[in-house]
Amino acid sequence: MSNDGRDELLVREEESLAFVTFNRPQARNAMTWSMYDRLLAYSEEVDRNDAIRAVIFTGAGDQAFVAGTDISQFQTFHTPQDPLAYEQRMDRVLDRLERIGKPTIAMIRGYCTGGGLALAAACDFRYATPDVKMGIPIARTLGNCVSMNNAARLLDLVGPARAKEVLMQARLFEADDALALGLVNEIVPGDKLEARVREVVRTLGTLAPLTLRASKEAIRRLQAKRRLAPGEGEDLILSCYMSEDFKSAVEAFVQRRPPVWQGR
Repeated sequence: MSNDGRDELLVREEESLAFVTFNRPQARNAMTWSMYDRLLAYSEEVDRNDAIRAVIFTGAGDQAFVAGTDISQFQTFHTPQDPLAYEQRMDRVLDRLERIGKPTIAMIRGYCTGGGLALAAACDFRYATPDVKMGIPIARTLGNCVSMNNAARLLDLVGPARAKEVLMQARLFEADDALALGLVNEIVPGDKLEARVREVVRTLGTLAPLTLRASKEAIRRLQAKRRLAPGEGEDLILSCYMSEDFKSAVEAFVQRRPPVWQGR
């Protein structure tokens, strides 16, 4: 495992485009701590590079965009500070990704779940193939809780009734339903996905860059005004992460058996 995430999060800059690839195909590109840290650092780098006009995010292989955070890492959670630090890390990374001053596009194949959906939701646009599977199935898998900011992004995308459907029914939404919910902008055949994304980028490149930047930032600021202050959701996070259910569900996931929920 790379110490700085550079092997697991690959960056390729091509003329005015940056391609960021989540590169753990053997684990459906599940995110490690170092990958999150590298993504945070690159978000800073790309904003300093005036030659880059847009950033495209994709997953290695055909199985997944990102299938969440690597759950084996949760085995080290013992104190209340552990889950709070994790969710704070997620909020720092996704807030910085959301604030990249250039158009960002998630190019999605296969699974886009949990933290992967949170990453995609922080991008400006999402284009996916017909085999896409999107959701946050934590009510079925781990019994944990998303951060308030990640809940807010989901709420902004799909509205409260659908957000409850995503979080409380633990469904994985396939292409047509993901499009109808508003989780993706468009469904594109797999062999045409990159060409379509490049077409979108070319169109964006013909438009006024200051207008694009101002429009993106205006929407972000309006969304931010409706979000909770830091710390306001910590009681909800701890009620899940410090539970017996969460601890046993992590063990069950790693051992590839179904969890047994006890509500405590």
